[in-house]
Amino acid sequence: MFITLDGIDGVGKSTQIERLISYLEQEGHETLLVRDPGTTEIGARLRQILLESDLELHQRTEAMLFMTSRCEMVETMIRPAISEGKTVVSDRFLLANVVYQSVGDKISPDVLWQMGRLANGGLTPDLTILLDMPAQRSMERIGKETDRMESRGVDYMEAVRQGFLQELTHSSEATAMIDADQSPEDVSREMLAIVAEVLSKR
Repeated sequence: MFITLDGIDGVGKSTQIERLISYLEQEGHETLLVRDPGTTEIGARLRQILLESDLELHQRTEAMLFMTSRCEMVETMIRPAISEGKTVVSDRFLLANVVYQSVGDKISPDVLWQMGRLANGGLTPDLTILLDMPAQRSMERIGKETDRMESRGVDYMEAVRQGFLQELTHSSEATAMIDADQSPEDVSREMLAIVAEVLSKR
């Protein structure tokens, strides 16, 4: 099974992913956790360019670099793990790529979905969970030095948030949105109930 968690920065993905992995392993699943972009050596180097540098990139260039990183991760890590019967959890996936790179209307979401699915070799998650929160609240939570995306400001992040809400249903066969502006325990409770329901149908 392949599960992805997404949402703008500051919504608590890291905490919920940790709890999800713990739950899955308690249920007897062998798991693999990946981060998009990152995880592979190529992905780590591209992550430095995409999120940790001050380079100015055209949105299409930015989109293709994200997709290059993801392609490598899909083919060298995710597909082999799924073939071995592992449950893969990804911190972000193609949905984030589509949303972030379509803000500003320089590239349409439809084009980005097509590009991304080609780069992924057609692989899509079995379940995508979106943790949702107003951008103003998420930016207040971050409380650290911002990366290239976060530094674009609250209006940009709110536009990204709206993009996530609009594009979520295109990301996988099963999708769910959880209000992340509540206690981490309540978020976890909702998330694990959703995951348990999807697992019960497999």
